Amino acid sequence: MIYIETGSTDIFYNLATEYYYAAMKPLEDTAFLLWRCGPTLVVGKFQNTLEEIRLDYARAHGINVARRLSGGGTVYFDMGGWEFTFIERDGREAISFQRYTRPILEALRSLGVPADFNGRNDLLIDGRKFSGNSQYKLPGCTVHHGTLMFNVDIAQMVASTSVSDEKILTKSIRSVRERVTNIADHLPRPMDAEAFKEHLIAHVVGEGGARLEPGPADRAEIERFAREKLATWEWRFGRNPKFSIQRAGRFPGGRIEFRLEVKKGEITQAAVSGDFFGSERADGLADALIGCRYDRQALRDRLAERGFDGAVYGITIDDMAATIAD
Repeated sequence: MIYIETGSTDIFYNLATEYYYAAMKPLEDTAFLLWRCGPTLVVGKFQNTLEEIRLDYARAHGINVARRLSGGGTVYFDMGGWEFTFIERDGREAISFQRYTRPILEALRSLGVPADFNGRNDLLIDGRKFSGNSQYKLPGCTVHHGTLMFNVDIAQMVASTSVSDEKILTKSIRSVRERVTNIADHLPRPMDAEAFKEHLIAHVVGEGGARLEPGPADRAEIERFAREKLATWEWRFGRNPKFSIQRAGRFPGGRIEFRLEVKKGEITQAAVSGDFFGSERADGLADALIGCRYDRQALRDRLAERGFDGAVYGITIDDMAATIAD
């Protein structure tokens, strides 16, 4: 087995590294990666990003938003956790989680942590989740990745994916704390994150395992794929399935409501209503939204280009853009 050190805490680079050694420069031996990144929300390949996260909270708190190449649900990463990856050359078509979670469980048990597999895709300690797992298949290859909550900020994890009402949020944090846990809380003896990393590598890869770091040419290709594919708005938001959304706001000029149909990140239908006062230009507001990317800055730019600044009394184009896409 080969251990690959990514040398990065950038979510897009790390996800691209997985793909690079699976599809672009495949290795004959099984590879194991262990990496982490700053605060990030990662949605599954088939999820609607805007339905899964609180984008306004993520922006305000500097939380990245990414989409991975595998299915499954939304996960929260930060520097208090580790993400592991197995890349294996094989001809199996069926997804198998236990094949790759077993060595992780054995490594944890060797530390005295009573970890188990829940039968689907999660790892648990005393019935509480600390790891979610996912896979994707390429021709002749399996990429398996999973999260490891070592000392993750659970409050921020909940706040970035739940409703904003303070009372509900408080209850949500309390509820999630009863269902998830950090590995560090179950270690018989204290261990810092780096020591935990080295223990996992030694246990999974073994003494005879090789270590590999991407060279300059490898890094250039990884960075290119990260930049041109994984970090793009089109990949992170434009893959969203068709959905309907209704948003409203109240301002000094009155109430304004938007009803929209959005497909693949673009507004395909729009209707505007409310008790606001508008000039004749305001009649074309709904039509101006059609074809625009469902993104606050793109909406603001579109409304400015079409001359709607000042078209509605007491409601600016910034107000409208922020109401539609927070």
